[in-house]
Amino acid sequence: MNMKAQERKNVIQNLLESNGKVEIEELAEQLNVSQMTIRRDLTQLEADNQVIRTPGGAIPQKALIRETPYARKEVEHLDAKKEIAKKAVTLIESNSTILLDSGTTTLEVARLIKDRQDLTVVTNDIKIAAELVHSSVTCIVTGGEVQAEVGALYGSQAQALIESIHVDLFLLGAHAVNALSGVMAPTLEKAKMKQLMIQSARETWLLCDSSKFAQQSFAHVCRLDQVAGIITDSDLGLHELGQYHEKIIQV
Repeated sequence: MNMKAQERKNVIQNLLESNGKVEIEELAEQLNVSQMTIRRDLTQLEADNQVIRTPGGAIPQKALIRETPYARKEVEHLDAKKEIAKKAVTLIESNSTILLDSGTTTLEVARLIKDRQDLTVVTNDIKIAAELVHSSVTCIVTGGEVQAEVGALYGSQAQALIESIHVDLFLLGAHAVNALSGVMAPTLEKAKMKQLMIQSARETWLLCDSSKFAQQSFAHVCRLDQVAGIITDSDLGLHELGQYHEKIIQV
């Protein structure tokens, strides 16, 4: 296949629209050009605000889901988050240590377990920590830099704490979930924190409402087969269910 630059770019954009991402190596093989040629095409498309470069490929510019301020997240899909939290609580065994990721769905989990006396909670979310101030739960906060308007903690101090522990269960939040890309976060710092939390836990469950599916964000966190299961709401259609995880629970 011998294509001019604009023809290649058209093919790339069509593949992005249908697949949600493209990989340089696969494009080079499909279009019968060098990887350097594909990199130049992607660089030009990025300069034209058509794509966002990722390690080894690209995603559509319009598909990138950016960070949402806490005040907005707090009221979006609230009923679904509460139902997801109720189901997630059933995973928490007696006398266990759990990691609660930053986010409003995990905040609902904290509200449901605050009267339990047998739990230790580690979190990188100041809102969750504040919720557990007047509770029977032992709460450990990672420390680190506070993300403005969000309340998540990140940075080297937070990472060091997570690397020094091992917990029974990690309840993971997501900014975006994609069948191909897996779980994604809006920043590299957040993705790194989530990755370390996964490594520190015996088991990880993903908690996310249906609005997060079939979306893309900037930084890759993990593949879907790296989580034990997913809890979401009933608005995720039957067709979409099969794309994501064999152990998905709808509430």
